[in-house]
Amino acid sequence: MKEARRLQTIPQERPLPAGWCCVRLAEVSKFVHGGTPSKAEPAYWRGEIPWVSPKDMRSRTISDTQDHISAEAVKNSSTSVVPEGTILTVVRSGILARAFPIAVTGRAVAFNQDIKAILPDHSKVDVQFLCWCLMSQEPYVLANGIKKGATVHSIRSGFIESLAISFPPLPDQRRIAEVLNEQIAAVERAHAAAQVRLEAAKALPAAYLRAIFTSSEVQHWPRRRLGDVCRLLPSKSIASDGDTEVLAITTAALTETGFQLSGVKVARMWAADALECVVSPGEILVARSNTPELVGRAAMFLGDPLGAVASDLTIRIAAGEHVVPGFVTAFLSFLYLTGYWKERAGGASGSMKKITRTQIEEQPLPVPPVNEQGRVAAILEGQIAAVGRTWKAVEAELAAIDALPGAILRRAFSGEF
Repeated sequence: MKEARRLQTIPQERPLPAGWCCVRLAEVSKFVHGGTPSKAEPAYWRGEIPWVSPKDMRSRTISDTQDHISAEAVKNSSTSVVPEGTILTVVRSGILARAFPIAVTGRAVAFNQDIKAILPDHSKVDVQFLCWCLMSQEPYVLANGIKKGATVHSIRSGFIESLAISFPPLPDQRRIAEVLNEQIAAVERAHAAAQVRLEAAKALPAAYLRAIFTSSEVQHWPRRRLGDVCRLLPSKSIASDGDTEVLAITTAALTETGFQLSGVKVARMWAADALECVVSPGEILVARSNTPELVGRAAMFLGDPLGAVASDLTIRIAAGEHVVPGFVTAFLSFLYLTGYWKERAGGASGSMKKITRTQIEEQPLPVPPVNEQGRVAAILEGQIAAVGRTWKAVEAELAAIDALPGAILRRAFSGEF
């Protein structure tokens, strides 16, 4: 690869494979900055040229976009049109702390000021290879190249241009790109399949609970006001200036598959308040305030961690002698999972909703004989515990799959392919 060897090389910590060299991205690419046409001209936005903004950078290839601009808009503004095969990268956004979006255009496009275009020299660089190479640099860019503002993050000026690229001969670039296309596509298929299994597992608790609480048998069970067979216990506010450190149960501890220890956090509370709201094993906890999707979540506290307290974002329920705690928890979970509380929660904010202690107390509760409650609770406990195990296994599988692209890219750009 004579041309590449004449390019400026950069010292490496470890030797590159034979025939490879290392160059700055600016040595093998040109760069074009985006701009924005005036939105005061409606005709500008009725054209044929796809207009790319960060929201369009959700896949590795851009073939079309939601917005289009006219040739006149391009002529009368600071924006540019780049050809098919150009790499676009987001350089300014509110999400750069979490991602380094890169995509290759499938046709000529224009783009806004939050995006930079990289036009590789096709006589020296395969565009797909370069795109994968840039993706392999994501951890380095996020660790070293991000300038953080109050609400918007950006990649430092000149940082992308100075990136060091491990650079094999052009035929090898094409071969490596083909291998990466195939391997990453296989990873994405595995991820999609695991995600389908996870969503199926997440749907099971609601299905099991519906099977019980919508059955014809349940319709004949007597019903009692929950406040007549259970007792609501006090919960107090977390106080940042409180005099006592506590283990506080947050609403994140209440899940469809039971109480999750990860939702218990260290916080502060006034000592007198803390004494009043220590949670005992067998108590039922309900999310009093949360987003519309999560308000009303319920779980039973099993005693771990000892001495944990409930904040006023939860409603504490102690089951009376005529009801089984696991049965009451199952029924309240049924209400949550079927959208009952989402429809009935109040609050002025659309993003945060609340249910009240009075709503819980007034809620009709089916009350079959205690032995029947115990039988139902035991069946559901076994079913949902199995769902929890499946759920965790699939999440672990997804985590392992998500780690694969990085490992594959590291191997590819260390010369192992």
